[in-house]
Amino acid sequence: MKSFAGKVAVITGAASGIGRALAEELAAHRAILALSDIDTEGLAETVRRCERAGAQVLRTELDVSDRAAVYRHAEQVEAELGGANLVVNNAGVALSASVAEMSWDDLEWIVGINFWGVVHGTKAFLPQLIASGDGHVVNLSSVFGLIGVPNQSAYNATKFAVRGFTEALRQEMKLAGHPVGVSCVHPGGIKTNIARNARAAAGLDQKALAEGFDKIAMTTPRAAARRIVRGIRRNEARILIGPDAYGIDLLPRVLGSGYQPVVSRAVGQRSPAARASSSARSSVRNRRST
Repeated sequence: MKSFAGKVAVITGAASGIGRALAEELAAHRAILALSDIDTEGLAETVRRCERAGAQVLRTELDVSDRAAVYRHAEQVEAELGGANLVVNNAGVALSASVAEMSWDDLEWIVGINFWGVVHGTKAFLPQLIASGDGHVVNLSSVFGLIGVPNQSAYNATKFAVRGFTEALRQEMKLAGHPVGVSCVHPGGIKTNIARNARAAAGLDQKALAEGFDKIAMTTPRAAARRIVRGIRRNEARILIGPDAYGIDLLPRVLGSGYQPVVSRAVGQRSPAARASSSARSSVRNRRST
């Protein structure tokens, strides 16, 4: 897909972050947009921005974990816009919790959005993409789809699943001779609201976790959107976003499973619990020295 002019681009999670930035970027390339999100207020703002740029926009309130709703959305896109050329399954959420402490409700919530949302969007729109003669699927994984991270087991599971699903789909499209490109996106730290809207297990300070993420987020949504557009044009199988993504991608390649203690130490040093423990040990040592 070298040109987006007149092409129908479907983007989930378009109310903010990468989804909004990508909608604005594709509007500038004269694409026709089908934007969705469960956040209707944020979505309305994205639509206003894209329409001011001259784009034709179809707006839909959508919970991507609802399979029937996603299929209805696909039918709407076909009926009103003639079918999709590009589908970006971007909607996603985050959860900070250990395996021992996470609740079943939180686990089902994140799997429903991050993994099933991608599967629903891909399956619902794939016939349209094949019929278009110039289709492309973009599924959002993460650098956490490349390495495992403590207290991110559920998020890791969904993002590893998206990666495997997408890489297999790309091969299937090529083997079948279908005119559909497939890309898996692995963003590093992006300056979005995902950390602030995340859930956390009891006992974890969600505000502190979000503030910690903000400090290490290196890439703007606009830069991420431009990188994704470039990756689509090149039909890249894997789209890494941000210098941190390239560094993280190297860890398991160079160290194999030896990356795990490196990540554990890095996460432990940043965690509020570790800092509190270190402070307590320091206090004890100071009392003993006096």
